[in-house]
Amino acid sequence: MSSNVLYLIAGLSLLLAVVLPSLLERYAVSAAMVLLLVGAVIGRLPLPDGFSLDPVQIRPDIQHVTELTVLVALMGVGLAIDRPLRLLRRGSWAAWSPTWRLLGVAMPLTIAAMWGLGWALGVAPAAALLLASALAPTDPVLASDVQVEGPRVQRADGQGDDDPVDDEIDEDDDVRFALTSEAGLNDGTAFPFVHLALLLAASGASAPLLARWAAWELVGKLVLGVLVGMAVGWVLAKVAFNASQRSLRLAEQGEPLLALAALIATYGLSEVVGGYGFVAVFVCGMTLRANERSSAYHELMHGVVQRLERLLTLMVLLLLGMAMSNGLLGAMDWRSVVIALALVLVVRPLAGWVALVVRPRPETLPGGLSRAERLATSFFGVRGVGCIFYLAYAAGEHEFAEERWMWSTLALTIVVSVFVHGILATPVMSRLEVRREEQATA
Repeated sequence: MSSNVLYLIAGLSLLLAVVLPSLLERYAVSAAMVLLLVGAVIGRLPLPDGFSLDPVQIRPDIQHVTELTVLVALMGVGLAIDRPLRLLRRGSWAAWSPTWRLLGVAMPLTIAAMWGLGWALGVAPAAALLLASALAPTDPVLASDVQVEGPRVQRADGQGDDDPVDDEIDEDDDVRFALTSEAGLNDGTAFPFVHLALLLAASGASAPLLARWAAWELVGKLVLGVLVGMAVGWVLAKVAFNASQRSLRLAEQGEPLLALAALIATYGLSEVVGGYGFVAVFVCGMTLRANERSSAYHELMHGVVQRLERLLTLMVLLLLGMAMSNGLLGAMDWRSVVIALALVLVVRPLAGWVALVVRPRPETLPGGLSRAERLATSFFGVRGVGCIFYLAYAAGEHEFAEERWMWSTLALTIVVSVFVHGILATPVMSRLEVRREEQATA
């Protein structure tokens, strides 16, 4: 395959990625499904000499590309969420109740269940924990069909979405809010369990090591990530909206690249001080969104991030599809099938249901979910690019005998998730919207 053909394929694929979201809006087919299939077809063509799709050989490249893709997506969802989180207001924390329960209950239950399942199927304990941890986070990249669309803001002509005032802007779809905020936070909160798997693989379990892991990896680095994200977001927001010099008030100039500058600076600073960069980037996006919430500048920043995310997602999905038709699934066995189906169809839905079974009072507090909404939120735990990053990262830190099998199992799980959730997302979310409208007019 010549370089000219590659340019042609890349251009056509990018055009496909641009038109697919609006083209498939009414159908039970997601853009991710189509791009995976297109990638699989492209992968059957002769590849250029020296072009490898072996995840073990190109692991560092996989890690960097997926890392950037997840970071861009995290900034995007941070800017997209309309529901504020005011630290000193108890009601604000309570309105985020589904998020806290999905993070604090559903994710640990998912990791524990998948770890136990992998161990029972004969996978080494450390490898089983790594695979469970890598598969635990839901994805901010591939879950766009079940996430919030973007920030509601004040238009330049003074007419916004229902012409909202800052304090009145909130999410009107609690399912999309819960899934978006969960995906924004659990890509970082899965990191401690990946580190625990590396600890078990390298040194084994001991009380002092586990105590150190809990104090630093589980708590310390998470707190640092949150603090860095809040600090950078607050400083940049004050400069962009309220700087004394007009040249620094980027909001007035409509310069959306501040979002990318914030992303890179936040991630770099958080990693330098030892915090979780994924958490910091999401928190930074939320902090930026919390300032001048009706400003159209938020929409501009979200737009540029969303376009970059779409481009990176296209690359990842095409390469994943190409790799699938070039041996990525070669190490798959019956255990892979059991793990993929169990996670998507059983473990995540049950763990999510357990986490959400306690229902806040929806008539007095945002965040309350009906029975149908709890079922949907529990089920749509999409797996994707973040899972690939975690496995690439961990396999680069320690050699696992089961690495190729884990790559095959992880790829199969992502494919199952993309197709199952992609087929069901449109009809389920549409039905929930109809129910909300019926209840509102009743």
